[in-house]
Amino acid sequence: MTDDTICSLNDKSLPLSPNFDITIDDGSLNSEQLLEVEDEGNELENDCGQLFEIDGNEHENGRDETTVVNSNSGESQGKDYLPPVMGMEFDSYDDAYNYYNSYAKEIGFAIRVKSSWTKRNSKEKRGAVLCCNCEGFKTVKEANSHRKETRTGCLAMIRLRLVESNRWRVDEVKLEHNHSFDLERAQNSKSHKRMDSGAKRKVEPTLDVEVRTIKLYRMPVADASGYGSSNSNEGGASNSFIFSRRLKLKKGDAELISNYMCRSQLMNPNFFHVMDLNDDGQLRNVFWIDSRSRAAYGYFGDVVAFDSTCLSNKYEIPLFAFVGVNHHGQSILLGCGLLADETFETYIWLFRAWLTCMSGRPPQTILTNQCKAMQSAIADVFPRAHHRICLSQVMQSILGCLVQFQEYVAFQMESNKVIYDSKTVEEFERDWDALTQQFGIKNHEKLQTWYEEREHWAPVYSKDTFFAGISDYEKGESVVPFFKGHVHQQTSLKEFFEIYEFVMQKKLKIEALDDLESSDSSPLLKTRCYYELQLSKLYTNAIFRKFQGEVAMMSSCFSITDIQTSGSVVTYMVKEHQGEEPLQGVRHFEVMYDKAGAEVRCICSCFNFKGYLCRHALCILNYNGVEEIPCQYILSRWRKDFKRLYLPHLNSDDVDITNPVQCFDHLYKRAMQVVEEGMISQNHYMVSWQAFKESLNRIRLVADKIE
Repeated sequence: MTDDTICSLNDKSLPLSPNFDITIDDGSLNSEQLLEVEDEGNELENDCGQLFEIDGNEHENGRDETTVVNSNSGESQGKDYLPPVMGMEFDSYDDAYNYYNSYAKEIGFAIRVKSSWTKRNSKEKRGAVLCCNCEGFKTVKEANSHRKETRTGCLAMIRLRLVESNRWRVDEVKLEHNHSFDLERAQNSKSHKRMDSGAKRKVEPTLDVEVRTIKLYRMPVADASGYGSSNSNEGGASNSFIFSRRLKLKKGDAELISNYMCRSQLMNPNFFHVMDLNDDGQLRNVFWIDSRSRAAYGYFGDVVAFDSTCLSNKYEIPLFAFVGVNHHGQSILLGCGLLADETFETYIWLFRAWLTCMSGRPPQTILTNQCKAMQSAIADVFPRAHHRICLSQVMQSILGCLVQFQEYVAFQMESNKVIYDSKTVEEFERDWDALTQQFGIKNHEKLQTWYEEREHWAPVYSKDTFFAGISDYEKGESVVPFFKGHVHQQTSLKEFFEIYEFVMQKKLKIEALDDLESSDSSPLLKTRCYYELQLSKLYTNAIFRKFQGEVAMMSSCFSITDIQTSGSVVTYMVKEHQGEEPLQGVRHFEVMYDKAGAEVRCICSCFNFKGYLCRHALCILNYNGVEEIPCQYILSRWRKDFKRLYLPHLNSDDVDITNPVQCFDHLYKRAMQVVEEGMISQNHYMVSWQAFKESLNRIRLVADKIE
């Protein structure tokens, strides 16, 4: 933390920085300590509409203003409105004020600025406390006046502070009120009467790729890419104010989302979530990721599939998932989002949020369904990543538009050969042209569109792109959505969060069992090739079985010919039988081998697609007397002996020991390392447990001496 850290005015344990000027409004108990009076006349004039769009029983005006007050605590339990939570962020102080003022208006109370502070010798505001209008009590002088007492000492408030990238973060929240709500009185309060929808300011979002810039509070703008608008003017009404799009929620969903995120944050301090609000304080988008997934990205973040299946197929829950593949070849979740729409602006926000919590490290390869808005957003946020479109979707689209074609079956067979079997770009383009000529569909509009996009989906254009086995560029393989079989079109949000927890636990259990099986068992060998024995000791069982298939298929390669030599680099031609019959379907594969660096590369590019060497490359290594597979072709992401601690990343040991938040965060992460190590075996557990006991005793002993 820097000297910008905001401390509670009543917290004597944390000294205030001398670099701050503090302002307290004249109605507070500490009004005698005033440095400067906050002018309520500076409150923003704003009007915010309904916080969420509700399906179901609604009032005629489209708003459900039901508010439930706990009779014991007075805490607002508004079912349809997102209450403020710690961690909320806004682009400006004005946006934060507008949001809390709108929330208060809908719940039934008014707000005021209790205090604010700036850096000394500067007018720039650095923090503020917004409180319920019933906060504090009248002074003795005011109490003798004839004005009715309205203050009750209510503690409801939010504390705001300016953080990096000039964003305003909610640093403290108190929701409980000690008084009943009066909607009519609240509507006539000073803060709400000045809200004017005509005075809403409109701010164009900055669409740069700065990792830290996450827009959490959005003004209405036209979509920056032309792929749909983020605004809607329903019914074409001649209204000067156009409402921004918002997440479509059913009654109770808002509270459900808030409760789930807060509960997850309490249970796991490294749980990350962020909410995107429009200018009315309405929820547009949500993103979240748990601690384990954040840590897993450090090991498996090279290739990520952006799964928008639920968006494309119009599921009830607008779910977006970031999916990777682990050391067993299983899909793992690397983040989730709920999106209001599929516009360029929405994807920009989501991808920045995801990249931010991944410490700004983008994946090497991104796989998606076809979506122009998403494609443009990826180019902006991940300019160096290889973006590829899911081939199975392309094949489905190509074949789908010709399903009524008389020669459909013949076309399907020939197109599969062209797309999957072409070894060079020249061969693919030549055979594609011949294919469309043969079937008389050269000018077919859909096929022409896909051909223009060929570099994003055709395997022959991706031979230099690493896919780690997550691609569907091999026949019979496909990317399976993470929640497939669990989430259906009619799944509700409430059901989803229950399913989410179940699926995450199930995947975790499967991975743990596979880890145990891989470490405790030795796979059966099928050949006498040392390459098979070598990787049986290193790779997890699931990946080894796939590699084992390549070793077994080495027997189908029957001829190796040296066709070109250039220094230490030799190019070979390997012939391979494609069927069981000796003379049936012989194919030729070029393999380059560099004797100086022990590097081998096959034109089939199996290593890039799947993450292990193909049978053709293995034959060339064997032909050149290489006894072991070179280390550069044994990826740590597949190894069973690689220690993977799913822990928060520790950037540095530089901790401000006067800052309790930094101290807690650092100690927690270090302690979790001991926990993870202690779970490896019974011996590790005993050593870890003993270390914890000794550490605790030493801490208590030192503390007693100091006291």
